[in-house]
Amino acid sequence: MKTAAQTTFAERLGRALGRAWRGCARLDRQAQGWLRAQGLAPGAARAASLGVKLAVIGILLYTAFWLALLLAFALAGAWLLRNDDGSYDEEEQTEWRHGPAGFGLYTSNDQRIDPHDPDDDQT
Repeated sequence: MKTAAQTTFAERLGRALGRAWRGCARLDRQAQGWLRAQGLAPGAARAASLGVKLAVIGILLYTAFWLALLLAFALAGAWLLRNDDGSYDEEEQTEWRHGPAGFGLYTSNDQRIDPHDPDDDQT
């Protein structure tokens, strides 16, 4: 039988988050105390603290939104590249070569698609 119980990852994470929360609460109380020491009313100090918290949450949500949108576009692009079979590349293949209307840019079905003047052809 073990004398000391093993601490799980979840328990360690919970304790770390609890310490972080208590630290943030302590900093908030200190900031409110400093604002009161500067002559601000207690209600105004609490309102200022709340305003800062809301601004920080707004900035975090704004950043998270754009990062999520960027991730969504990256995933959509990766999905498109993964499902690309390249079949349209062969159908739309164009090349510069000699054909029925002289040297030019031709499609796969021998149609010249570059602008040209037949009278300017040099043979």
